[in-house]
Amino acid sequence: MRAHGVAVALAAASLLAGLPARAGGDAAAGRKRAAACQTCHGLDGLSKMPEAPNLAGQVEPYLVKALKEYRDGTRRNAIMNVVAKELGDADIDNLAAHYGGIQIEVIPPG
Repeated sequence: MRAHGVAVALAAASLLAGLPARAGGDAAAGRKRAAACQTCHGLDGLSKMPEAPNLAGQVEPYLVKALKEYRDGTRRNAIMNVVAKELGDADIDNLAAHYGGIQIEVIPPG
């Protein structure tokens, strides 16, 4: 079981290596900006709708990359493409800092 955990950690590290460095946004500003996101994703980052992902505890660079891809149309979702068009780079960094900074606890099934 321990070897499996190491393999998973190494795989995750290799995936993250391709992402940009930490966003460096302002989490407090991101929390304010997240008010527009709370209908689907919740201000706490826990999804309120089955088709919307949880954002709490996501890695900041991943959130930055995803939001920029929604903004430029590389990633397609009817709602997110419209919402992300209104976000500047600072908004994206701040939202990523906010949601990435939310502590979550993972409890494996048992």
